[in-house]
Parts: sequence; C-alpha cells; structure tokens
Amino acid sequence: MSLTAKILLGMLLGIILGSISNSVFEENLPSFLNFFSEFIDALGSIFLSLLKLLVVPLVFVSLVVGVSNLTSDRQLLSISSKAIALYLFTTTLAIISALFVSSFFEMANGVSMVSNSSFEQDAIPSLKDTFINLFPSNPIEAMAAGNMIQIIIFAMLFGYGVNKISNETSKVKSFFIDLNEIILNIVNFVIWLSPVGVFCLIFSTFSSLGISIIFTLINYFLIVVGVLVFHAVFTYSLLLTSLAKINPLIFFTKMREAIIFAFSTSSSSATMPVTLKTVEEKLGVDKSVSSFCIPLGTTINMDGTAIMQGVATVFIAQVYQVDLSMMEYLMVIITATLASIGTAGVPGVGLIMLAMVLQQVGLPVEGIALIIGVDRLLDMLRTAVNVSGDATISCIVANSENQLSRKDFIS
Repeated sequence: MSLTAKILLGMLLGIILGSISNSVFEENLPSFLNFFSEFIDALGSIFLSLLKLLVVPLVFVSLVVGVSNLTSDRQLLSISSKAIALYLFTTTLAIISALFVSSFFEMANGVSMVSNSSFEQDAIPSLKDTFINLFPSNPIEAMAAGNMIQIIIFAMLFGYGVNKISNETSKVKSFFIDLNEIILNIVNFVIWLSPVGVFCLIFSTFSSLGISIIFTLINYFLIVVGVLVFHAVFTYSLLLTSLAKINPLIFFTKMREAIIFAFSTSSSSATMPVTLKTVEEKLGVDKSVSSFCIPLGTTINMDGTAIMQGVATVFIAQVYQVDLSMMEYLMVIITATLASIGTAGVPGVGLIMLAMVLQQVGLPVEGIALIIGVDRLLDMLRTAVNVSGDATISCIVANSENQLSRKDFIS
C-alpha cells in the first residue's frame, strides 16, 4: 500500500472504532478498554509532539536558507508583499462567502440559549500591543514560546545577514543547508510513522466526542462544512487556474497527504513540516518562496477560521433573535480579516477571534458556548482548508517570481 492509502486507512479506522467506542460505552469504559484507550491517546499525543518538535527548527533553518538564496532585496520585498496581500484577500473572500451563504438559512431552529458548555473569554490584546509583539526582543524566548511571527522576522533578518556575507563556498551557508537536510530526514521518519499516529489522534477525538454530537447542531454544522468545501474547491481552484495556470485536480491530488495530516492534527503548525515538504517536493515551489510563504500562512492564513466566524456570528444572532445590519456585516468582515493577523500567536485563536467579532457587533460572547461541542470536529476541517490555502498561495507567488518548477508539478 502507498503511504497515502495507509494514512487514509488509519483515519477511517480511527473514525469507525472511535465512534463505536463512544456510542457503545459512552463514559463507562471497562478497565481493560480504558487502559487501551489511554494508551492510544498517549501514542497520538507523542506523535503530535514529534511533529511540533520540528516546527521551530524547520521554520528558522528553512527560512534562513531561503532568504540567503535570494538574488536581491527587491525579491524578498516582492515575495513578502504578494504573500501577505493574497492571504488577506482569500481571508476576506472566506468571511464574505460565509456571511452570504449563512444569511439565507435558519440555523437556530430547536437550539436553546441555555448550554451545558461554558466559555471563558481570554484577554484580547490591544492593537498597540499586537503590533509591538510582532517583533522579537529575545529570539531565544520567541523560539521557546513558539511565537511564529517573531521567529519568521528573526529568521528573515538572519538570512538577510547571511545573504550579504556569503557566497557559494560560505561555511555559514553550507552549515544551514546541511542542517536543513538533517531536519528533513527527521521529517521523513515522522511521516513514516504517520498512519499509526493519524489513527491514534482520530480514535481519541471520536471516542470522546462521538458522531452524535453533530446532530444537535446539524444546520450550523452542515453550513460551515458546505462553505469550507466551497472555499477550498471553488475559490482555491479559481485562483490556481487564473493566477498560476495550475490544474487544481493535480494540485489537490499532490496535497492529499498534507490535507489528511491537517485534518487529523487540527493544527496548521503541527502539519507545517509535511506541508513544506509537499510544496517543495511535489508542487515544485522553490525553497526561497516556500520557506517564507508556508510559515507565514500557518500564522496568519485563517480562511477556515474566518468561515467559522461568519457562520457562527449569524447563528448566534439568530439564536438571540438579533437582526444584523449591512454595516454590522461589514464590521464582521473587517474585524475577522484584521484579527487573522492580530491574534496570530494567541492560543485558542479561533474562539478568541470569534469573541472579538461578536463584541464588535454587540452580540453576547456567551453564545460561543453553544457551538463549543462541535467546534473540535469543525476545527479539523478548518485546518485542512487553511493548509490548502497556504499551498495555493505558495504556488501563485512562486509562479509570479518564476520559482515554480512545472516539471516537478506535473510529474
């Protein structure tokens, strides 16, 4: 079996066996099955830790190598400005489509304003603090905390410095190239373990939540899923076809392993090593582009989250019987788009961004408690969409910079 087939098999077995475990035993697992469940959960956590272990060194080293290989300062400015503009553009499209579609449906039928779940709102950083925190004062601290924006900025500065002093025989440049190869070898080993890791992660999720939780919020769930699929299939395909002259079918075929990883882990950061490897080796994007676009997209590309925010805002407004005006819809679009950058390094980013949006239009933040139950399952789909978006923008930027190997892409 191919690796993709093994990963798919692991995912399907995880969904089936996890759902059966949840529906048959619910919370009352026999002692021997409880031990088995905890063992699987532990294996899944270890696999996720191995993926996260690689994120900081991979981002830093690959970005240093990529920037040091750029031929001019203008190229660095061109790549970064195009990537940021395209990420913000797709996020804006995502939130607009979510608001447009969800406004045509009545999602709140049978949903009570009283929920067994609770939501505690974390402190939302001010605009001033947000921009200050983009820049590292201590790069070691930024790496220890996994603050991706700060790591990206430091790696770009470091790579710029290497670029200015190095030549083809530079020992510094050779060191980082060799270090990058070492990290990629570790990535290959972790990917080899992925079928088992994916099974463990999926089993743990569905054994604790089950499939039945979807039916309590079926209207909301289906609309979020529908808009996510539409954005991934239609929007990204249109952008790939028009801006990069790439066949979307081939693109998604080559991205399937990274998409499955994203679905399983619910974390763009944890999937980043796989995404970076896929974009460079299967889609033919040059390292000078991929090493910047993928880490940046992992941090600020929130298309899937923006879709959830749009649908959730309309859903909560319907539950509380609040009619949103056109101006309030516009405020949702602006807030959600800007928040995709502003809350980039904050844990629980999706719900914090949603809290910001709800406050902006005067809806009760407590309404978030209504959707927490299915948010974990939707987060898996959102992450898959975000990772697809990262790869899409990388291909478009690479094509515009003549850094896309079409021979690699169609092979």
